[in-house]
Amino acid sequence: MSSSSTIHSLRAGVIGTGFIGPVHVEALRRLGVTVSAICDVADLGAKAAAKLGIPRAFSDYRDLLACPEVDVVHITTPNRFHAEMSLAALRAGKHVVCEKPLALNTRETASIVKLVRATGKVFAVNYNVRFYPAVLQLHRLVALGELGEIIHVNGSYMQDWLFKDTDYNWRLLPQEGGKLRAVADIGTHCLDTVSFILGAKITSVLADLGTWHKQRRRPLGEVQTFAKAAAKMKYASYKVRTDDFASVLLRFADGARGNLSVSQVAAGRKNCLRLELYGSKKSAWWDSEVPERLHFGNRDGANETAVRATPAFGDGAVGFMDYPPGHVEGFPDTFKMNFRAIYSAITGTDSGLYATANDGHQEVAVCEAILRSYEARSWEQVWAGRGTR
Repeated sequence: MSSSSTIHSLRAGVIGTGFIGPVHVEALRRLGVTVSAICDVADLGAKAAAKLGIPRAFSDYRDLLACPEVDVVHITTPNRFHAEMSLAALRAGKHVVCEKPLALNTRETASIVKLVRATGKVFAVNYNVRFYPAVLQLHRLVALGELGEIIHVNGSYMQDWLFKDTDYNWRLLPQEGGKLRAVADIGTHCLDTVSFILGAKITSVLADLGTWHKQRRRPLGEVQTFAKAAAKMKYASYKVRTDDFASVLLRFADGARGNLSVSQVAAGRKNCLRLELYGSKKSAWWDSEVPERLHFGNRDGANETAVRATPAFGDGAVGFMDYPPGHVEGFPDTFKMNFRAIYSAITGTDSGLYATANDGHQEVAVCEAILRSYEARSWEQVWAGRGTR
């Protein structure tokens, strides 16, 4: 793609019409990117196209990849399809944005990293949390040494959408989402965000996983993400083989220590990611459910609270904020800003802020180490091997 092109000249195709697919469509349109095609099995693609006003609908993703009106492919399907579709899209000459996790294991992610290197295409993993303005500012503050040397980090990601034994989604099934669920589904957002802020990879882990509902009841019929089952729905019982919650100790390449708590059975927590960074000069903390405020802690002076887009907040998110203070930029805006960075890279201006295939490979390697640690009850090294940016 010529550096003289703009993101408005690019056309996107989205594979998957569940909860997150339409989020991608909306964010792309807010950027002025044309969504020219959408795909899902049976008649789901056609229904989504009619609802969202998309001109082309496919039931086979290979037809979307062959469509000349698609420059960038967004993969928003269940996890087990990510590797197959990512590799096929790269071979078809497309740029790719893939939902996390990048694939089910590092053998698959390594093959994606290798093909990205060979094709030279832009490939991004949708770790959108990086693009909350507060996260971008924390990234900048750490790089500048404003917090001092990072001593330790506390992170948590809590949800309650799988709190009941009748709550159901494909993510509960290891054959669809992988052996890890709470950790891989939401925990990796926290893991990637902290690594991004610190500029340091996770090198080893010590993990404990828990499954509260050993048996669940599955509705006889599919249920969309975050949807509630009907009152008179019939159920079939099944054994749960994935984690409802977890606690993980972390060691980073820069010497910092950390811990992660993650749960999808935390009553009252809808989508709460919290980060606390404790440095040798001062500390900083942030909560995704109150995204506009960044807090700073001092030993001898008063603690501080900074509001997004004000001088006290800082300028680490310049170029990735569109609204003045008091006009909340939250979850949907992180997708828009992430796609702004990715599509700018395609047209020749790479911010270096979005998560690449190598970042996705790293997070899957961390997940594998977490699973090994839980099974062995010991510290485990993260084996990411060689990759590419």
